[in-house]
Amino acid sequence: MSHDIHQAFFDKLAAEWDLMFTAEDLERLSHLVDSLDVARGMDILDLGCGTGVLFDMLRRKVGPDGTVTGVDFSIQMARIAHRNFPFDNVTVVDADVINLPFQSSVFEMAVSFAAFPHFSNKQAALQEIDRVLKPNALFHIIHLQSSKELADMHLEIGGAVAHDELPSEAELRRMFADSRFTDISIEDHPGLYLASARNAKE
Repeated sequence: MSHDIHQAFFDKLAAEWDLMFTAEDLERLSHLVDSLDVARGMDILDLGCGTGVLFDMLRRKVGPDGTVTGVDFSIQMARIAHRNFPFDNVTVVDADVINLPFQSSVFEMAVSFAAFPHFSNKQAALQEIDRVLKPNALFHIIHLQSSKELADMHLEIGGAVAHDELPSEAELRRMFADSRFTDISIEDHPGLYLASARNAKE
């Protein structure tokens, strides 16, 4: 039931989603993407991609030989993302992160911007992300707010997202480790949350 409620919530928001991000937000995001060591030719997975806020930043970094694949369980979000970014190296898939429709070990990086708290089963999501990433690939969880700021905002919004929170640092580190991620770093302060971990499978 929670999955359906969340899906309906984000379907309803899709048309106005892009209006939530200011020019300052997009500039900060661009600097964050610059810090992620995105290389030309990479195949990158954007989980909970929404309307494709990161697409243009990522596709310019990977160049024509790389790809950006967005995944969102909101069909309305996915449709807008597909319409907004009709590029040969950008693909949008309507799917749930706990059941990704991809072969194993195909992506060289995964990112999740403003989405991880909404995943229905975060541990299952990390296991799927581990499965589709190549060995030593990085996964980044990105927010333009701290975990506390984010929790407070979701509580104020209420409804489907009222209790959507990021795990505590200790819990997220355990979840990463249980899903075969190493080199875990978590930055959590006002205006920024950035958690990164490396896929450790051989």
